[in-house]
Amino acid sequence: MKTLPVFIAAVAVFGGVQVFHGGSGESAAEEATPTDNTYRLVANGDEGACMVKRGASISQGLSLLTVAPTCRRLLPGIEQAKFWREEEDGTVAFSADGIDPIVTFAVADGDGYESYAPATPLLSLAGDRKTDD
Repeated sequence: MKTLPVFIAAVAVFGGVQVFHGGSGESAAEEATPTDNTYRLVANGDEGACMVKRGASISQGLSLLTVAPTCRRLLPGIEQAKFWREEEDGTVAFSADGIDPIVTFAVADGDGYESYAPATPLLSLAGDRKTDD
C-alpha cells in the first residue's frame, strides 16, 4: 500500500523535471553557458555594445583575444587588444602586448565582469548566452 504513493511521487518529480527542461535532458545551467567563449561588452548600462571572443590559451592565465572593430566606440584603443589575461583573484585584463592593460575588469555581482580601470566609461562583460529563438 505504501509503494503506490511513493511511485506516484517519483513519477510526478520525473515528469516535472522533463517539463521544466523541455525533455531534452540538458540542464538549465548548460543552456546558460557562454557560447564558445564569446562575450558581450556593454558600455554604461547598454548605451553601446560589441562582441569579444576569448581564444586559445597561450600560457597560464593568458589567452588570445579577438575584439570587434566596433568596440572602439565604447573605449577608443580597445580594438588593439590581442590578449586576455586572467589573474588568480579573478580579475581580467585586455592588452595589446600581454602585459600592459588597456582595460581591467573585476568579477561583478551576479554574472560577468565590470571594468574598474580606466574608471570611465564603465564597461560590463558578460557571456553571450545561447538562445532557443
